[in-house]
Amino acid sequence: MESSELTGIERELVLQYLIDGNVPVTITLLDDKKSDGDNSGRDSIKPANSAVFPVAIKAEKVKVMEQGIILLYNPPQNIKEWLSSKVKVEFYFNRLGLFFISELKEVSAGLALVIPSSISRISEIPVARPLDFSAVLYFSMNDKAGIHFDCYPCKGYKLFSKPVWSDIDENVSRLAKSYLEEFIVHARSQGTAGNGIQLIPVCRYISEKRTEMHPIQGRSDPFDIIYVDHERIVFASTYANLKLASGTEYALEMGFPLPKPLTMKRRLFVTLCVEGIYSDKENEFACAVCRYTSIKEEDVRYLYEKCTNTLFV
Repeated sequence: MESSELTGIERELVLQYLIDGNVPVTITLLDDKKSDGDNSGRDSIKPANSAVFPVAIKAEKVKVMEQGIILLYNPPQNIKEWLSSKVKVEFYFNRLGLFFISELKEVSAGLALVIPSSISRISEIPVARPLDFSAVLYFSMNDKAGIHFDCYPCKGYKLFSKPVWSDIDENVSRLAKSYLEEFIVHARSQGTAGNGIQLIPVCRYISEKRTEMHPIQGRSDPFDIIYVDHERIVFASTYANLKLASGTEYALEMGFPLPKPLTMKRRLFVTLCVEGIYSDKENEFACAVCRYTSIKEEDVRYLYEKCTNTLFV
């Protein structure tokens, strides 16, 4: 099996690449008890708690010195709270995802990270997909053999219950509130606000910003589903990956497993229109709020009763 750790020659090439042309990096605070003495794989590296989010540092705020030291200029305030702590630093080298473990230090020029002798490839982690619900979004309503995206419930989101503001981490609630105020104004101006409940998970998604680095840069990922009811469904992803256009219609197939037999699914076929695309100010993450434009009455009833636990009248 190929080692995830770079060889000495590979490390030197990467170091020179970083020195010659600064690249953006993503930094995550680590739980020392989990990561101490082990930087060989990703599954032993975990955020210290659920309130700690990865922080993306733009290339213009990064400077790599010949000595193998990364300087961070004017980093976000929350990064400064991680001084003297172990962090995971991720970046791309010729589209290959790499990471290393270092300690965040303060120097006269700002904050600094020493690039260690060990740099490793980001490993592929199999994603356990939920079995109770999935969907496929087709870019052409008449060609189901064409371009399509798999869609899965986003981890931590309760799709078939009413979203509440307390679902949003308190560390980003102020930012989420500012987004909600902005998005409500936009949706009302377009006549698409409804009761606005679908915008709560939108604000949560783009405020929490759980950046996930991949083994290969630019790979297309399945869309996250962060909200669904009998009228709308909301997809989310990185801004670059969410290749949907506002005002455009798409076809969607939703699958729900039946109690007996377990191999059978109830399938719903609908068409939908993107009411609006909402993104954070940095255009890193985006959500597409979609309204069904064609759906069978029995499917409306099924979704309504599943989301509300009440009979559809």
